[in-house]
Amino acid sequence: MSTFGIPNLAPALEAQLIGQMADVEALLLSHTRSEYPFVDETAHHLVAAGGKRLRPLLTLLTAQYGDPTREGIIAAAVACEITHLATLYHDDVMDQAPLRRGVESANMRWGNTIAILTGDFLFAKSSDLLADLGPAAVRLQARTFERLVIGQIMETQGPNPGQDPLEHYLKVVADKTGSLIAASARYGGMISGAPTDITETVTVFGEKIGVAFQLADDVIDIASESNQSGKTPGTDLREGVPTLVTLNVMRSSDPADADLKRLLAAPIEDEPTVQQVLLALRNHKALDESREQLHQVAKQARGALGPLPINDATGALMSLCDAVIDRSA
Repeated sequence: MSTFGIPNLAPALEAQLIGQMADVEALLLSHTRSEYPFVDETAHHLVAAGGKRLRPLLTLLTAQYGDPTREGIIAAAVACEITHLATLYHDDVMDQAPLRRGVESANMRWGNTIAILTGDFLFAKSSDLLADLGPAAVRLQARTFERLVIGQIMETQGPNPGQDPLEHYLKVVADKTGSLIAASARYGGMISGAPTDITETVTVFGEKIGVAFQLADDVIDIASESNQSGKTPGTDLREGVPTLVTLNVMRSSDPADADLKRLLAAPIEDEPTVQQVLLALRNHKALDESREQLHQVAKQARGALGPLPINDATGALMSLCDAVIDRSA
């Protein structure tokens, strides 16, 4: 396994990515600084907590289809990660999550207002970076931000009358998670000067692999007995947030699932009940069904790579599909 969790990464490409990711980390730290010590502390709370850095890594990988050393690639990669961090501050307020990336969430530490304003601060810092990359880069950020917000509104509102809840959920995931990962892939192609058809191809791939990552997190949230996803297992159950596994249970017509479906229909505030439901879900066929759905989306992501040239970057993107599945095994 490589430094980045991508199996069979070509050594020369891995060495280049290690150097570039060090540049990403340095700019991420410096660009999220503030002259106000308290803002500096709150903004670096999640930066310091680490994370997979999937979005900047994807930008660097897709830049391989053009000139990967071109000025602006590191800045775009950092802008994508800063945007992601900003959404986490806001998401944790929406979900009242106690943990993020294995540390106390900002809203629990400083309250909702500070968490929201810190997210806004980070959105501003991301836009500031992209302003130097031209109107097309700023427009991509704006349209991605629009999808992020619409996805959150759709999740809050819930499915329309008569709409399939699972179909609604997958659209929410595409907007809330897939859109930014698609943009991260697109920036790499755009700024490196890759051919237009390749940039379009990696954008489609980015959205598919982004959805797959979220579905993997859904499975992990139920199946893992540790904080593997950076959140406390069962967080979504406590908040009454529907996920792939619980939606598959709710679609069941088996009378034996009636009590479980009743519990899943609302937030579960009683901790012993959370643990009881987690155990039931871990032994439910819906978990395997969810894994199969994840495999199908990862397969679609891999299929989207078909038009790309055969090279180390394409191999890395294909291996990324395998890594997503392995996370949820």
